Amino acid sequence: MTLPDTADPAVVTGPKLGRKRDHTRDADILEAAVEVLAETGYDGMTVDMVVARAKAGKATVYRRWASKAELVIDAVACMKQTDIDEAHLPDTGTLRGDLIAMIKPHSIEDGEKKLKIMAGLMSLLARDPELAGAVNSAIVDPRAAVNRLFMRRAIERGEISPDADIETLALISPSMAAYRVLILRKPVDRAFLISLIDGVLLPAVGLSPHPEPLPTPAS
Repeated sequence: MTLPDTADPAVVTGPKLGRKRDHTRDADILEAAVEVLAETGYDGMTVDMVVARAKAGKATVYRRWASKAELVIDAVACMKQTDIDEAHLPDTGTLRGDLIAMIKPHSIEDGEKKLKIMAGLMSLLARDPELAGAVNSAIVDPRAAVNRLFMRRAIERGEISPDADIETLALISPSMAAYRVLILRKPVDRAFLISLIDGVLLPAVGLSPHPEPLPTPAS
């Protein structure tokens, strides 16, 4: 029996291997997309803006994301904080102390940036459940999760009642911060956040604000 000459292209079988996609720039491109979203909103954003900000090739971006909407969904999803590092969270011994210790300049700036992104996506959120889920996971859930953790600690040490509805109460500060930025067009600053803690959250769990020294904000 004569074996076929495998050098003959007519008898070579199997799919041709295409050029592998280069994902090494994905993080830079997604970060650039988040920055452009915060500055222009979805309607004003273009893929060309992201390409320029990331210093990437347009072909590289379009090979990875077929549309602006796909790029935006991935960009928002990449903002999500999947895990809470409890060891690095404040543990002052009081609920008020823990909540106030979280008010740091960089966390305020980061929170406002995320809310501006949410504002820029409002036109899409109602009609795109996938995007709405990504926004909720990236912007609302992380802060609510920290609040729940602090309140569980407070329950464990007997500071607040175990009957406290911590699932609902955990959403108060992120929800009111979103209302302030999206509707009132006002900044979320340290004074506003402390007023939420002392005027809304602590009374809701049956505590009165105490004149304890405030933690010094870290940069």
